Amino acid sequence: GVPSPAAATRDAGTATADAADLRLRAIADAEYQWRHADAPGQQRASNRLEDVGEAAQQARLAGWQQVLAELDRIDTTQLSAEGKVDYAVYRAQILDLIDAVEQRSYQMPFNSDSSFWSNLGFMARRPLTTAQQAQDYIALLQDVPRHFGQQIDNMRAGLARGFSVPRAVLDGREVSIAAVARLQDPTASPLYGPLQRLPASIPQAQREQLQRQGQAAIAGSVIPAYRQLLAFFQDEYVPQARTSLAAEAMPGGEAFYRSQIRQYTTLDLTPEQIHQIGLDEVARIRAEMETVIDASGFQGRSRETRFADFLHFLRTDEQFYAKTPEQLLHHAAWIAKRVDAVIGRYVTLPRARFTIVPVPEDIAPFWTAGRGGMGTYWVNTYGLPSRPLYNLPALTLHESDPGHAAGRRAGGAAGLAARQLHLRLWRRLGPVYREARRGDGHLPDPVRGLRPADLRNVACGAAGDRYRCAPLRLEPRTGPGLPARQ
Repeated sequence: GVPSPAAATRDAGTATADAADLRLRAIADAEYQWRHADAPGQQRASNRLEDVGEAAQQARLAGWQQVLAELDRIDTTQLSAEGKVDYAVYRAQILDLIDAVEQRSYQMPFNSDSSFWSNLGFMARRPLTTAQQAQDYIALLQDVPRHFGQQIDNMRAGLARGFSVPRAVLDGREVSIAAVARLQDPTASPLYGPLQRLPASIPQAQREQLQRQGQAAIAGSVIPAYRQLLAFFQDEYVPQARTSLAAEAMPGGEAFYRSQIRQYTTLDLTPEQIHQIGLDEVARIRAEMETVIDASGFQGRSRETRFADFLHFLRTDEQFYAKTPEQLLHHAAWIAKRVDAVIGRYVTLPRARFTIVPVPEDIAPFWTAGRGGMGTYWVNTYGLPSRPLYNLPALTLHESDPGHAAGRRAGGAAGLAARQLHLRLWRRLGPVYREARRGDGHLPDPVRGLRPADLRNVACGAAGDRYRCAPLRLEPRTGPGLPARQ
């Protein structure tokens, strides 16, 4: 076409940069569309669960390797300044995707708090507003045996090569599987909930037919799939799971751990460097806590035991713990509203509503303390003696507003990235921006402003920093999400 007046005055160097930038964007836009619509197993069908089989995994790998080869043929010196940033962000995404398949991480499809079988429960929290949505939902239920079968095949292959979740974190994990596997009445399953709540806009006769079909799908597909998974978990997975904690003890463990570092930090650091960062941060926080303990007047049994005595005090004194689940939820809501009053002093965010709900009972025993997303802040009310109130300010800022619950809609760090409409979709919403790499919600000044005016100040003030540095304090090569030795 006819160039614009502005384009006609550009020099040769600018035109070259434009061509390189356009080539990068063409590659990335096409791949991003393929990744979310046409990649094997990734089709966003509303009536089919993801294909996680080996053939689909390898087909995706081939696609991403082809994209990486195309990226490497781009002369990065010809990119504009913005294009160079685009290139660095996008190439990191592709490397992460390739690493995940090459390391066969899909053979370990659950961890110490999340699992593919529990994640199905979140489907039941989406309302069904039309008959077509209900039919698609029933088809998803009918597809559970295929999906679970592929997951079992993958886990079995992982076991065969020593690649599994550590045995140390498996005790009791079968409870959430057994809760479904042992159901006698399909209407008692949480997965039946959306069909119970079908709107009156669907004729009654059709609603009843859909409900019967849903009951049949749960009884004939879902429950048997969970029974098969339970048998595999108890008879094969737990007995054969690795007894080591260290990632390097797994096959290819050294490369696996380095890939995890790149994925979760975007930095090319060694395990030892990551570990040292954690040690340094823990030492810094310890010194800060000692200073505040001095100011508090807490004595303990002796100067030598004072810090340990204080930790014992924090962990055992009833003033720091909710007595009921409702009290914990109310405290979280109170903190969230206090954040509303002060957050504008530190950052300007668009308004975003979110709800606060308890973590579902079937997954609460193994879930994290809280999690936010899609306008919801889940607070874990299971095991109240392990849910100190002084952790709630940092947890709430991270998981609700300005963190994930608000961020994934309009506010928060991740939300701000998503709202930068001048950026390409893969730049705004891609993996590199996931949780702004653990950064959103960690706002030290608002946390300090929400500290209780008593001894809880010590623990509360350090809580936000602990969330960032405690995983770094793991023994080198232990791996993300695994328990530390100290």
